[in-house]
Amino acid sequence: MKSLFTLSIFSLALALQSQTITNFKTSDGLPNNNVLCLTADASNNMWFGTQSGIAKYDGSQWTIYDKTTNPEIPNNTITAIAALKNGNIWIGTDYGIGIYDGSKWTSYTTADGLGSNRVNYITELTNGDIWISDFNGATKYSGATFTKYGSADGLPFGGVQQIQEARNGDIIMATGLGGLVKYNGSTFTAYKTTEGLLSNSSSSLALDNASNIWIGTGAGVSVFDSNYTFKENFTRLYKLPEPDTLNPVEDIKIDSKGRIWVGIYVDYLVSVGGVSMYDGNTWKEYDESNGLAGPTIRNLCIDVNDNVWVATSTGVSRINSGTSSISKIFNPSFHLFPNPARDLLTVTHEQHSGTNNTSIEIYNTMGQLQLRQPLSRKSRTALSIKSLISGFYIVKIGNRAKKLEIH
Repeated sequence: MKSLFTLSIFSLALALQSQTITNFKTSDGLPNNNVLCLTADASNNMWFGTQSGIAKYDGSQWTIYDKTTNPEIPNNTITAIAALKNGNIWIGTDYGIGIYDGSKWTSYTTADGLGSNRVNYITELTNGDIWISDFNGATKYSGATFTKYGSADGLPFGGVQQIQEARNGDIIMATGLGGLVKYNGSTFTAYKTTEGLLSNSSSSLALDNASNIWIGTGAGVSVFDSNYTFKENFTRLYKLPEPDTLNPVEDIKIDSKGRIWVGIYVDYLVSVGGVSMYDGNTWKEYDESNGLAGPTIRNLCIDVNDNVWVATSTGVSRINSGTSSISKIFNPSFHLFPNPARDLLTVTHEQHSGTNNTSIEIYNTMGQLQLRQPLSRKSRTALSIKSLISGFYIVKIGNRAKKLEIH
């Protein structure tokens, strides 16, 4: 059984090496081809923020939300979108944020405590706090309280573009003019070109399995380790026409195989852009010549099947991972909570008699066993996962398996 499981992992890895591109436009169901942001929810529904409202795509059907049908939405131009673990959808606009709980929309502005009505990005932390990147800085939503942070609190002037959570609990920020910023709960610390960053104009962040920080900047990608020490720069991920060489980064994401996906866009003189993927050795480019919807890259999202979704000004592209569903290989009939997880994972499953020594096993994406624990005789088993680094894993019970993300 273990050999079969390892073979399935290997077969999945081979399938991921072949990508096809599928485009979605207004003729398919989008309310507008100018897509500014996108996200995938826990059920792998895709949500697109466009210039004419929000579109939900479940793989076959489209549902549109805009101010005509939902007047509570702050504005139809959606600049940020996030799907929370509880199923709520948060959107950002230039006129505040909107929250959809599955039945109704609620809006919030600076009058409610936001630092700015102009929202760039929304992210949820492991503990459920929401951080909002905005034009003036950042705003934290905890419980029912907004707490805003700006230059008076130590943030550099120029606003915050993206926020992510480091494994040690630090809040890290890509800022418009102040480089990479770390917030440890009391102090803001900036890391700029003097520390090795390619440009102080940073746009996006991602953390790999080793907790390295990949920073998208106006001149390419910089990599810092978990101690905020410079490691490496990439300035030409996507080949531009001479004499242009530096790559302005729009967004950066990392898939479950550890591959780095970067959206590049140059908007001066002529619009040039595409997506580049780094496998640890070389960069591979995807652009209009490969079938991408257009060169104006806005945002990236990676779904649970490792498909890469690309928001452009001329529609959405899906770079297919090569397999339509993980469930075609695995049969995930048990449940993981929370997922993503951090230190403690709870697995709910059928009650176990204890007669066949069934265990819960956690494998990395290379099929290597990382952790094994006997299954509880009750319908719930708790596992400490503190020893596992951030990344994607496969949780296996017998011949059943499910994908797990660890922060």
